[in-house]
Amino acid sequence: MTGTMKVGAIISPGKVKVVQVNKPKPGVGEVLVKVKACALCTWEQRVFSGAKQVPLPYLGGHEVVGEIAELGNGVHSRWKVGNKVAIRTLAHCGECYYCQQGEDNLCEQIGKLPRPVLEMDGIGGLSEYLIARPSQLFRLSPELDFTIGAFSEPLACVIHSIEKAHLKIGNDVVIVGAGIMGLLHLLLAKKLATRVIVCEVNAKRRQLAKELGADFVINSAEENAVEVVKSLTDGRGADAVIHTTAIAEVAAEAIEMAGKMGRVIMYGSFYPDKPISVSPNYIHNSQIVITGAVSPSTEDFLKATRLLNYGIINPAPFIQAVFPLADIQEAFQLASKPDTFRVIVSF
Repeated sequence: MTGTMKVGAIISPGKVKVVQVNKPKPGVGEVLVKVKACALCTWEQRVFSGAKQVPLPYLGGHEVVGEIAELGNGVHSRWKVGNKVAIRTLAHCGECYYCQQGEDNLCEQIGKLPRPVLEMDGIGGLSEYLIARPSQLFRLSPELDFTIGAFSEPLACVIHSIEKAHLKIGNDVVIVGAGIMGLLHLLLAKKLATRVIVCEVNAKRRQLAKELGADFVINSAEENAVEVVKSLTDGRGADAVIHTTAIAEVAAEAIEMAGKMGRVIMYGSFYPDKPISVSPNYIHNSQIVITGAVSPSTEDFLKATRLLNYGIINPAPFIQAVFPLADIQEAFQLASKPDTFRVIVSF
């Protein structure tokens, strides 16, 4: 270790503090990244609120971008100090059954590998510096703003979901929920020449969905969303339904929106996790596919950074505010409000 660094750690429910820890030194085959921006995802917000119980203090942060500050021995010469990079913090072992099938987002060692910051539990992105292996790094364009690059991880998650939906040109796609993740699904689905229907109870988010290209928006608090979807699809139901909310009851409704051979993606995690009822005969007779989408693979991450580098996807409308690390308490408080989009911590 050489010197110290600042990190933003959750020390108790509702309380986050900037503390000093040891600054790491890259070992053989490792890279030290100077973090430049880290967005506050729903995961960190749930830990901050106390809804998610984890050992405290906890150091979150997995939507991370920065620049290479130091290279350990043995790192390939393709990597240079000063390179802009996004970090896939979801480290995987590369050896388990799922990694060897190319499904490294399901690695058996996720959450079991050593802490990135030794002093406390957590993913570690809310730090001035972070150690990573080259396989975790994805190049960002020198011209790309770090606040845009911070969307690499959430966009990679959405790519994983969209590809599981097997969208085809001209498909009818329903996106349930118009938070950031729902709207990123919308942007990608429109790039694939599909007709997109968005279900959302919040008027401002419905309006934004329309501005971003949604073909139809449904106020599911006042309309029967299933009936509207059926009417818009000649009674068939949608070819794909992507559920992005945390509400289990809405997930049951999402399944009803799917037509024969429809693909239903449970993208969001559910809090609280309540079982739903599904008729096995309905699945049998309709040949619908109900599946989940959890975390991005290495390939998804590469695709996400390319889409951002090329300007094909622009997440700028989803940036609510940017705070310096010194104001991380205020950043978490704003991020935890239900009507807030992404709050980013800058370093």
